[in-house]
Amino acid sequence: MSIVQIKDKTFSVSIPEEEILRRVQAVADKINRDMDGKNPLFLAVLNGAFVFAADLMRRVTIPCEISFVKLASYQGVTSTGKVSEVLGINEDLTDRTVVIIEDIVDTGLTMKRMIETLGTRNPASIHICALLVKPDKLQVDLNIEYAAMEIPNDFIVGYGLDYDQQGRNLRDIYTLVKE
Repeated sequence: MSIVQIKDKTFSVSIPEEEILRRVQAVADKINRDMDGKNPLFLAVLNGAFVFAADLMRRVTIPCEISFVKLASYQGVTSTGKVSEVLGINEDLTDRTVVIIEDIVDTGLTMKRMIETLGTRNPASIHICALLVKPDKLQVDLNIEYAAMEIPNDFIVGYGLDYDQQGRNLRDIYTLVKE
């Protein structure tokens, strides 16, 4: 499907699944090299990062753990600018190497809040792993060590990303068609 209709919006394929999976493998390879011997704790941000996290974890070959956290900052197609922690972290992060797995970093406000929250739990280090980054939209300075792809400031769905909770199940990434 090169074009999909979700509710009142039309989207077209912008990144096919094969390309996504190539980029996920490249990120996993870098993590495997950089994190060897560290037993990192991956924290996947729900809901959007669950597909990326699953594909990434199947390619990570070093000893590691995974858990999930839920933060919210979107409503419809725009960021609300307010981040609220919905589901917290139960693991002891003291002296742990933590890798946040996020589907997309656009303004960076969600990630900044997440790093601030995690920092109070005394981890050894915190790293950012994002499937997608919108460099033109970033409002805060972040060190995104593991970015699979940079994209323009378009609204996208698929591969875990949604429009009003729809479209997460699409295998490719689709961009909103300007109407």
